[in-house]
Amino acid sequence: MKIINGIKNIKSIKKPVVTVGTFDGLHLGHKKVIDFVKQKTKEISGNSVIVTFWPHPRFALKKAGNLKLINTIDEKIDLLNSFDIDYLIIIEFNNEFANLTSFEFIKNILYDKLHLDTLIIGYDHQFGKNREGNFDKLKSCAKEFGFNIYNVPPLNIKNINVSSTKIRNALFAGDIQTANKYLDYNFFIIGKVVKGKNIGSKIGFPTANIKTDDYKIIPDRGVYAVKVFVDKKEYKGMLNIGTNPTVDVNNNLKLEVNIFDFNDNIYDKTIKITFYKKFRNEIKFNKISDLKKQIIKDKNNILLFFKTIL
Repeated sequence: MKIINGIKNIKSIKKPVVTVGTFDGLHLGHKKVIDFVKQKTKEISGNSVIVTFWPHPRFALKKAGNLKLINTIDEKIDLLNSFDIDYLIIIEFNNEFANLTSFEFIKNILYDKLHLDTLIIGYDHQFGKNREGNFDKLKSCAKEFGFNIYNVPPLNIKNINVSSTKIRNALFAGDIQTANKYLDYNFFIIGKVVKGKNIGSKIGFPTANIKTDDYKIIPDRGVYAVKVFVDKKEYKGMLNIGTNPTVDVNNNLKLEVNIFDFNDNIYDKTIKITFYKKFRNEIKFNKISDLKKQIIKDKNNILLFFKTIL
């Protein structure tokens, strides 16, 4: 996959079959659109093109509120590399770009610069200033400029439309298995290992404290079965999301992962953590000895869980 950063770097591509969107999560609904792009690309012997935006439009327009993202841009690129797409175009979403109407976006960028052959969008996709570019307007553009356009219907699982919002809600609830089902891969966090208070080491369970991007979604508090990738090697582990109420009075949310059968020093390294299941909520214990007993129980339960899914 070739990556093009910025509008100025967009060049003419042979018979581009294009889809446009933020694609947060790159879930099954997005995959349905991308599969259709690849199908049409093959039919016309063209090139598949995904156009996406960074930062997320709601952040750029200061309308994010409490929005958290399923993927960072680097995670999105990593996922798209596995989708066998020819080109990824990343457009900086700023105030100037936000003021383009859907007609101006189609004409100035997709038509004049990219010379698109075909545009494929999801069933509810709207773009342009104030999101005024609905499918009917896009069809008018297609007729005027002579490109093909297709609208892909939603993907339903048990009569539920798969969406990034539903995945975020599942993650906030700690329902990792539903989120993973909609994503069609295990939700993951990529973060840097930073210094902690070494409390885990003192009770026999050393943890790596993880620093993530501020806009990255963090699942509900509790203990999770995870796999950890360090220097491309895979380890099983258990991750706690919470404030450590038994031993810490600061009430700061932390992500701490205990990597099984692992003793290396990985401070300042970037690691990847994939989520499989939430095992319990955060608990405040009266004694550290009770906490240690529970952690032993958690580890045994998680090891048993991984045996059942092999």
